[in-house]
Formats: sequence, C-alpha cells, structure tokens
Amino acid sequence: MTANEIFSLEGKVALITGASKGIGESVARFFAACGAKVVINSRKQEDLDKVAASITEQGGICIGIAGNAGDLAGCKVLVDKTVELYGGIDILVNNAASNPVYGPVLECEEWAFDKIMNVNVKAPFELGKLVHPVMKQRGGGSVINISSIAGITPDPGLGMYSVSKAALNMLTKVTAREWGADGIRVNSICPGLIKTKFSEALWKNDQILAHFVKKLPIARMGTVEEIAGLALFLASDASGYCTGGIYAADGGTTV
Repeated sequence: MTANEIFSLEGKVALITGASKGIGESVARFFAACGAKVVINSRKQEDLDKVAASITEQGGICIGIAGNAGDLAGCKVLVDKTVELYGGIDILVNNAASNPVYGPVLECEEWAFDKIMNVNVKAPFELGKLVHPVMKQRGGGSVINISSIAGITPDPGLGMYSVSKAALNMLTKVTAREWGADGIRVNSICPGLIKTKFSEALWKNDQILAHFVKKLPIARMGTVEEIAGLALFLASDASGYCTGGIYAADGGTTV
C-alpha cells in the first residue's frame, strides 16, 4: 500500500460532532479532502451550512445536521440520518464538549456537573453504542474521542472538566478492548492549548499566554490543523494497528 493509499478515506463515511468551528471543523476539512463523505453536527444549522458549503466548494462532500449531542434522542436522530444519507458510518469523531464553569470541583454545582458529564462523557458513550452495530456490519471502523490533557494531568481551574476527560479516556480504553474483535478501533486525542474559540480566555491575554507557553518544550500554542492531522492518522488505515491509545498533542505539556 502506498503512502497516498494508506491515508486515503475514499469510500468512508465520517460523522463529526462539534464541527461548526475549531478542531471539529478542521477535522471535517481534512477528512473531506482525503475522500470521505462527511456529516458535521453542532447546535446551529446556519453555522453548519456555512462550513459544509465551503467544503463542498473545495470539492469535498459534506452536509450538516444540527442537534444536541448531549441528548440521547438527538444522538439517535443524528446516527439514523447519517446512515439514511450515506448507507453507514465508518468513522465517528466525538468532538463536542462543554465547560460552563471555571474552578475547583468544590465549587461545581449540580447543574454544571450534569451538563459537563452529559456532553463530554455520556454523548460519546451513547453515540459509540449507536454506531457500533453500523460499523460492525461494515467490517469495522474508527472511533476518535477528542479528550484533553486535562484528563491526563488535572488542571486546578478545570476541575470537573478534568474529571470528565479522564472518564472519556477510560471509556476509550474499555471500548477499544471490547470492540476490537468487531474490527472497531477506539482512540483518544488529548489536545493541549490550541488556538480556538473554546480556549480564547487563555490566548487572548498576552501575559497568561506567555506564562503558559514558556513552560512548554515547544514554546507556542498548537493549531487546529495539527490536531486534524492526528485525527486523519487515526481515521485512516495508517493506524490500523492502533487502538486504546491516548495521544497527547500538547507541545510537551505532560512531559
């Protein structure tokens, strides 16, 4: 198999949550450029339509389906519509995330706990269960959970978010072990500080950003394209022998 062939996603169908901007959008663009039929999801159809139109203009195949990934009924509709449109699902990227509060776990109220765990853990759990039989019928697939280095090394300002991402990493390992016999690989990507809307409170403040990056072996923020490149590897046949991996893309934060 050639280098181009091993990274090709021709004939594959990819479903990506949280994909109207940031990491999810970049992953969608990379997958479409490599031949996948891509379904993107977030809450607002208008935002999805803009991304899908841009990808289509560049020669890719992409459609947006709005919905709440933190809701079981919404997850089922999303999977069913994707299968109806393209006949199956080969790649699932669980990228949608929520962190409505900043601070230690002692300050996390029940409403915030429920929202964080529903979006960051329960949604990937439910979507994984829904796509499993679809992927199994097609001979296998790849599930990619977008986690965080906060799930590896706890961040004192991201208490419950850190807990949720650690749970997502363990969900990755458990499902990788259980689903391997069905040809389904499951891996996590743990981004560090990436320049996105989600992290702008850090990088918009020059002093905070300088304090953060000076501690990194690679003394800068990461880009969404660098995360998308890792996702492409994990979606493609190039990672055919990789499952249960927790891949930090953090500039060396966890070293």
